[in-house]
Amino acid sequence: MFISPAYAQDATAGAGAVVMQLLPLLLIFVVFYFLLIRPQQKKMKERNAMLTSLKRGDEVITGGGVLGVVKKATDGDDKIEVEIAPSLRITVLRGTIASVIRPEAANDVKS
Repeated sequence: MFISPAYAQDATAGAGAVVMQLLPLLLIFVVFYFLLIRPQQKKMKERNAMLTSLKRGDEVITGGGVLGVVKKATDGDDKIEVEIAPSLRITVLRGTIASVIRPEAANDVKS
């Protein structure tokens, strides 16, 4: 008597109604995963690979915009020595390297 027919009908629907209510949330999570989370993880892996593969002679740009050449990079060490001018070397943290400048090979000349 005190329960309206709408509530009574919803109670009898069971597990099918619960799945239908959760389905939009699951679809939103899947879309977020493929559009946001997965590409970000891929970029992080590429950046970590770039930072671990730094070697002597690589031309780098730091996060502050300083351009230099790696003179000393030890595996497992977080510090890298970068020459920014003749006989002027600075020590930077590996994580502050923004990018590595790779010179184009002579065979890769675009016409």
